[in-house]
Amino acid sequence: MPTYEYECEACGLTFERGQAITDPPLTECPECRGNIRRLVSGGAGFILKNAGSSKSPQHGGSCSLEHSGRTCCGREERCGKPPCNTPS
Repeated sequence: MPTYEYECEACGLTFERGQAITDPPLTECPECRGNIRRLVSGGAGFILKNAGSSKSPQHGGSCSLEHSGRTCCGREERCGKPPCNTPS
């Protein structure tokens, strides 16, 4: 459920409310009953936390060739480009 930020035009109160996307915007300040407006915010990023979402090596910084038989870019031999080759 997204969190929206609001600001009262009368008293200046700012507050957040968790609302469904389909909910209509709030129109009344909970403190003074004045008109409020929904603020535009930068939003929040998100990070996928499963092992299949990354193409970077998962085994201590070494190329996946040693573990899966393929490099991180899908080749069956080293491609010579980071992160496929390991430091010597």
